Parts: sequence; structure tokens; C-alpha cells
Amino acid sequence: MMDYSVYKEKSIEGRYITMESIGSCLSKLSTAPIPIGDSVNGVEIKAFKLGSGDKKVLMWSQMHGNESTTTKALCDMFNFLGSNEPLAKNILKHSTLMIVPILNPDGAIVYTRENINKIDLNRDAKNLSQPESRALRELFESFEPDFCFNLHDQRTLFSAGKTNKPATVSFLSPASNKDRHITPTREVAMKLIVAMDSMLQNHIPGQVGRYDDGFNDNCVGDTFQKFGAPTVLFESGHYPGDYSREKTREYIFWSLLEALKTIVENRIDCFKTGDYFSIPNNQKLFFDVLILNPTIVNPEIETGHAVGIRYKEVLDGDKITFKPEIAEIGPLEEFYGHQTIECIDNKDFGFRTSQKEILDLLLNFNK
Repeated sequence: MMDYSVYKEKSIEGRYITMESIGSCLSKLSTAPIPIGDSVNGVEIKAFKLGSGDKKVLMWSQMHGNESTTTKALCDMFNFLGSNEPLAKNILKHSTLMIVPILNPDGAIVYTRENINKIDLNRDAKNLSQPESRALRELFESFEPDFCFNLHDQRTLFSAGKTNKPATVSFLSPASNKDRHITPTREVAMKLIVAMDSMLQNHIPGQVGRYDDGFNDNCVGDTFQKFGAPTVLFESGHYPGDYSREKTREYIFWSLLEALKTIVENRIDCFKTGDYFSIPNNQKLFFDVLILNPTIVNPEIETGHAVGIRYKEVLDGDKITFKPEIAEIGPLEEFYGHQTIECIDNKDFGFRTSQKEILDLLLNFNK
């Protein structure tokens, strides 16, 4: 396997990624940016066209401004495609890639899911009420892609099935109608996902999930699938200890390359649709911190109950901090924690100094 560190874009890391952040990466591209429109705040939205082959792939990232992992992976992929690797040359020879690194630049700056008008661009496929939505639709119609990659992040709460393994990467072949029929277009996307899952199982076994396929014609992926372009939803999730999503970034990089390799080598039909349904459904079974025996810290919490804490991502300058919030209190017997703390009967309650915020939450609960 290639050495990923050679292609990792060193100028960007962490969760806060904006157009300014990726300027160094984009400046290295040999292709000029293609303006496809402006954001609400007048920021130019750029696409980049790479390759000259007949298989056309449209990718867009940061439709949600606070979902930046796939943007980092795209920058890594740009570096790879500029190399002399045989796979890079083959991809560029047999495919044409149209890539929008950040569709929602205003949302990226303020680190919000929505655009600056507080509209979720992934729920604007019918109304096309926002300039960012219209820019993507017009690009779709002019480029006429054979494949679409819709690139996102998902929260840390997802497990890969009913297991104690996080859904580090999840995929979806969106439905194109309310009955979720397996149309020929959707089947192609399923096979591409199986190809990526087969690769990922060698690296993160049991940590790949399948996203819910309920149909929503306001969603862009569902709409593009309905329009006849096989569309794959990528969801970057949690890898143990990786709140900066640097490890997940690597797995998204490998997934993108595996999908493109499968396309340009005409190997899609080597994979079976049935194997798509063997990928476990995402379940919401994780807390960031699961606290056992919390009544020792605060007797107002019922004996036998646990406390589930999830982090709220807060923009602080140009960094994202993780603020703990109590999400649920109860038996929580079927849930897991990315970190588990068991309170013990001594003066420090088993907490380290770095967990003071969590301890304060418990001490002040119901007071």
C-alpha cells in the first residue's frame, strides 16, 4: 500500500477548514479554478476540473460548513493525482473529475451546518432557494456527470450496527423514490460502496456503517440519484481518540481512490449488490463520555443510572473546542462511550484534572 503521509496536505489539519485554509493546496493545482457562483456573502465558489477521460465524476464537499473531513481528504487526493503514481495517471487518463472543495464557504467560516441564511443546503434540492444550491445544480446540469460523490461528516454518536465499534466511515446509495426501489442507477452506487467497504475492512474491520436510506426529495443526493447519476454519500465518522478527524481523513482518502480505481478499471460489476446490505446500518449507540456510578458524585442522580455526555463543537477563534453536555441520564445499558469513566468512592471521584468540566456537570446537575 502507498505511503499516505507522502500525499497528506500538511498545510491543513483539525476541524476548522475554510477557503482560506485550503488556499495553499489549491494553488499547487495545474488547472485553473472554474467559478460556478457566489455564496450569499459574495464568496466565489470554485470547482476544479482534473483529467480528460470519458468517465465523469462530480464531487462536492462542505455542503455543510462544519463538515470538513472530506475537504481535507480531497486536498490529499489532489496531491496524489499530481504525482507520478500509475494509479494517478490512470485515473486522470480515463476519467474527468469536477470537484467543489467547499460548496458552503460562508458556513465554513462561522462553522455551521447551514449557509449564512440558516438554510440547510442539503434540504434545498427542490426549492433551490440559495445561490449555493443553484450553483451546484447548474454545475450538475452542465457537466452531466456519470457519478456523483456527496461528501459529508457524521456525528460521533453512530456505531457500525449494534456493536461497540464506531462508524468511522459510513456510506449510502440514496433512494430515488419513496419506495426505495433498487433502480439501475442506485445499484451502480451500491456496487461502488461494496468496493470501498471491501478495502476498508482490511484496515478498520467492523467500523464501516450504512446510512439510513429514507427518501427525501429535498436532499441533493436523492435528487441526483433520481436524475440518473449514480450517487454515493460519504460520511466521515469517529475513529477512537481522533476528534480532529485526521485518521478518518486518511480512510476517506483511500475510499475516494478505491472508488475512482473501480470506475476507471471498469470493475463495478465485480461487486454484488447483495453485499451492500451486509454492511450494518448505523445505530445511535455512542456517547462521547459514558459515566458509570454517577450517584457517587451526585446523590441526586438515581442509583443504577449512568450519564451520557456528548460534546458540542464550539468555534473559538480558528480552533474547534469540545464542550461537554449531558445528553441523557438513565440505565443506558445498551450504549457505549468513546470514553468510559467509572466513578469511585474517593476524594477525586476517579476523575483526572482534564475532566474537570465533566465533573462540574455532574456536581451541578439538578442544583
